Amino acid sequence: MNVFPDDRNALRRMYADAWRRHLRGMPIEPLQAQIVDVVTIHPEYHGLLEGPDDALQADWTPEGGQTNPFLHMGMHLAVREQVMTDRPAGIAEIHAGLLARLGDRHSVEHAMAECLGAALWEAQRRGLIPDERAYLEALRRL
Repeated sequence: MNVFPDDRNALRRMYADAWRRHLRGMPIEPLQAQIVDVVTIHPEYHGLLEGPDDALQADWTPEGGQTNPFLHMGMHLAVREQVMTDRPAGIAEIHAGLLARLGDRHSVEHAMAECLGAALWEAQRRGLIPDERAYLEALRRL
């Protein structure tokens, strides 16, 4: 079962709704709490999520030198899920070692997300599933 909507706009509204519920002190679901935790460490996205819904329709392109905030926050969530479930096997240990060395969870997640993004890009380029061994090896080199 996919807990994230397949529709880009619905996914973006999910982030905005979780953040708005948090700001209003309303009850939030566990997934919303995870989203809020990631949004909290990204104050540069607060205005976007607090603004009008039409702001969520924007396209952010690498060609324009822009980072897609929803992709960025989604990568944080993906890395956290991988670490929590230790999938691929060994990633939780790698994360613990990076955290001990760097001391900053946010920086560790950014570094790990770079490796995840590269693994996903390579898999898409080749039309294959991501190579977990190559991904773990890239993480070990951090």
